[in-house]
Amino acid sequence: MNWKTAYRSFYYADAPEPDDLDLQPQETALLCIDVQNYGLALHDDPVERARWDAFHRRMRETVLPSLRALQDAFRRKNMDVLHARIACLLEDGRDRSLSQKMPGWNNLLMPLDSEGSQIAPDVAPAAGEIVVTKTTDSALTGTNLRLVLHNMGVRNVVVTGIYTDQCVSSTVRSLADESFNVLLVEDCCAAGTEALHRHELEVINMIYCHVLSSREIGETLGLAL
Repeated sequence: MNWKTAYRSFYYADAPEPDDLDLQPQETALLCIDVQNYGLALHDDPVERARWDAFHRRMRETVLPSLRALQDAFRRKNMDVLHARIACLLEDGRDRSLSQKMPGWNNLLMPLDSEGSQIAPDVAPAAGEIVVTKTTDSALTGTNLRLVLHNMGVRNVVVTGIYTDQCVSSTVRSLADESFNVLLVEDCCAAGTEALHRHELEVINMIYCHVLSSREIGETLGLAL
């Protein structure tokens, strides 16, 4: 099974296979979403640590090495790599969107300079790469990213990051609504559970994006991973 037939939802179970991708490198950029220290920190509570063990294992063994390899391949070909991160501009977080203030796990209070808000060292921006700061889920909402991509002549956005079913999905939908061609790299993303990850890929595939592996996106763009 390849990207043309994988992750089919109910709506697209019998849809014809999409055409081969024709991605021009100068019109294609890599976007890395929210791979920050807060998401990689282990829980102090042993019960919570055990509950999140599969997520952290996927991050260590799959997402971080695959994403770093993809970043390096883009850089070697002089293709743009951009980054988005969650952080609040005010210490008390009043500037956050409602989705970032809701009680519970998603209630993230991370000022700009806090350790948790920094992008993980393994996939940190290289010198000169664009980093946008957002106070909501979508990397387009509340930032100038749409305008920046437009000004750069980008038509195809290769999306990676965490969490698949939250900030990644919100960004994919926003990009699609702005008529960007969106490619989501499956092995460079993760959700809290594998079931959530796979379900969200099926929800957004073929309508808001095409879901590919890093190997497939590399072959399409002629990248050496």
